[in-house]
Amino acid sequence: MKFQPFRLISVWGRSKTQENVGQNQKGLSRSISIVFALAAFLGLAIAITTSNSQNATDQHLIAANLSNVTLRASKYKGGWDLQLKLAGQDKFPYKTEFTEFTGGNFIVQAINANAVDIGSASEIPPIFAVQSQAAVKIIASIKGPTVGQVVLIPKNSQAKNFADLKGKKIGYVKATTAHYFLIKMLAQEGLTLKDVNAVPLTIPDGLSAFRRGDLDAWATYGYAIQQAQKDGAKVLKSAKNILSGNFTIVAAPSALADPNKKAAIADFLCRIQKSQDWQASHIETWSKDYAQAIGVDETFVLKDAKEGLKQGRMQVLPISQEAIASQQDVADTFYRAGVILSKVDVKPLWDGSFTNAINQCK
Repeated sequence: MKFQPFRLISVWGRSKTQENVGQNQKGLSRSISIVFALAAFLGLAIAITTSNSQNATDQHLIAANLSNVTLRASKYKGGWDLQLKLAGQDKFPYKTEFTEFTGGNFIVQAINANAVDIGSASEIPPIFAVQSQAAVKIIASIKGPTVGQVVLIPKNSQAKNFADLKGKKIGYVKATTAHYFLIKMLAQEGLTLKDVNAVPLTIPDGLSAFRRGDLDAWATYGYAIQQAQKDGAKVLKSAKNILSGNFTIVAAPSALADPNKKAAIADFLCRIQKSQDWQASHIETWSKDYAQAIGVDETFVLKDAKEGLKQGRMQVLPISQEAIASQQDVADTFYRAGVILSKVDVKPLWDGSFTNAINQCK
């Protein structure tokens, strides 16, 4: 399946006039009079229309159309839906349906299946989408902190550094940042995935295996870290200085081809940015509610949130050459590691049609 770029097509109504070869001059004059009268009427209509704000007109049109839109958004546990609600950005002029996923790889799969319109993922799941010719587009990136991406070891582990994991059983989340930074961490020690017993697991399965003692280490991210730390897990190594901090916002090409749904997505992106600004300014309130939502100690969440904020506020950004180059570097890393069998060009994934909407978000 090939990616289809969004195109805005203007359709002009046309009428075909059957002309009588023997038409007399009087009939022609009447036709010309009608044309001039119609032109005068249209001119008056245009003058009335342009006397009002074009932006106001667009807003009225969008508001009228958005009321019939249902935007299907993905989320993580304690994710967009909670963030938007806490920031007061959940009063949508359209209907929203949130579906929870445990990883960006599953979100990309859902978008490809046309079960979700918009979601977020790291740079990595869309790379695998290219490999499988999945229908997905990257419409923006989120620049955020790189904390909350670590390799955990059990509280009784004797491992002191990453080299101690050679030959050990390490769980990771396939086709995600955890997959990527595990490869990079091994490479720093002159090792590859072949030097360890690497086991791909979902977040819930990985957490269960880690708690049972079935894993010597676990490369993971997000809320699972705090849940494991609650049981005494220790951070062996952080991916803070390995990851770029670039995360992608992905959408279904079918949603982008619908003008009304595309307008809803533009509004949604702006609300995400506003909610991120609110979160940065209300970090303690957000940490309390997030901790309650995922069932962990608020202390862990607040600590990570403050550390992340030192790196900078999260931002929704339009596509850029820097973001594309960053993702290309990740794709090349997977190729060199033998995770993907052929080189991938990520550029066709990116759709820049939301650049103005993001830049104009206030």
